[in-house]
Amino acid sequence: MPRPDRTPTRSIARSRPGTTLANLVLGLAVTCGSLGVAAPARADHERLPAGRTPVSYVVQPGDTASGLAVRFHAWTAEILAHNHLGSAGRLRVGQEIVIPVVRTGGSPDDDRAAAAWQHPDGDREKVRRVIAGAARRHDVDPHLALAVAWQESGWQMDVVSHARAIGAMQVLPSTGRWMEHYAGRPLDLRRLGDNARAGVLLLRVLATHTERRAHKIGAYYQGLGAVRRHGLYDKTRTYVRNVEAIKRRLEDGRPPA
Repeated sequence: MPRPDRTPTRSIARSRPGTTLANLVLGLAVTCGSLGVAAPARADHERLPAGRTPVSYVVQPGDTASGLAVRFHAWTAEILAHNHLGSAGRLRVGQEIVIPVVRTGGSPDDDRAAAAWQHPDGDREKVRRVIAGAARRHDVDPHLALAVAWQESGWQMDVVSHARAIGAMQVLPSTGRWMEHYAGRPLDLRRLGDNARAGVLLLRVLATHTERRAHKIGAYYQGLGAVRRHGLYDKTRTYVRNVEAIKRRLEDGRPPA
């Protein structure tokens, strides 16, 4: 049942992603231009559409118009038009632009939900949606499940560790068989839905056998028996810190890395 010690999995996708939101950002991918420092953009200071707040921003390496739209809760097309970036939408590091941020109104929870980050890679975005859905169905914090999955695999299903942990949630075959008792049916860990269910159910089971969240997260990595016998190993503490940091980013509507 306990998972063997493993070297912590490092997050795979480290570059700052740009993406689109289905109900928010137009599907326009814009590449970053040269790395030279540029003069300020000629922002269009005519009145913005209703419900927009202008936010000044200096372009950083890796920024794209679509990525900034996601981060700031804006429309890609409005960023391009307001800053006269043209259809190519080329951004230059050091360039000063104005981002017309959309004011959603409503409660802070509504704003947070509206600004939920989505991965620009379609496969990883599918993993994110499936894991979040499985977590909600089984009364597990979706942000925690997603943070664990990102730390384990970078939200990728085609990952198998040297210890034979499988898929986005990096579930061992023996752990998968254990989780079948809670699922009430066989689980195929190479299928995204079953992999997500196994990992989420494991988090729920660990929560009932640990008193501290750090131990629940640590037991996912180190194994429940090892945590009970030895406490958290040093490398497990690092794993826990990473997961908690990723969770906070997701809660704020930001990319996991």
